[in-house]
Amino acid sequence: MKSRGVYETPGGAILYHAHEVLETITLDKETARVKQYLGIKFADIVYNGQWYTPLREAMSAFVTETQKTVTGDVKLKLYKGNIINAGVTSPYTLYDEEVATFDEDEVYNQADAAGFINLFGLPIKVRAQLEKKRNNK
Repeated sequence: MKSRGVYETPGGAILYHAHEVLETITLDKETARVKQYLGIKFADIVYNGQWYTPLREAMSAFVTETQKTVTGDVKLKLYKGNIINAGVTSPYTLYDEEVATFDEDEVYNQADAAGFINLFGLPIKVRAQLEKKRNNK
């Protein structure tokens, strides 16, 4: 059924959702973000008829590389038009229960967090100091 140029594909929507869920445990945060950004650019390239360009080929190579470890099992529940995650596993998961803990361990030093906070907060701190100087003049 065509409505305003959109086709309904419930099976495709379910498969797409399952793939995205699988990527959440097999891709690191930055790779997933870049892939999401490139997806928008890829759509523009295809829409504009630029399939046979070096850029499209390079972007396709990026996606091919990122998908090498995206495999596993995804369980979903379907209820009244909703897709509900019910479990995901992969031999390539980036999640490790021994590392993901709030207990004291040998893997992660909790004091390291202060360094990240200071590092990522530095531009905001510098901006605030400059604003204070400007306002005191």
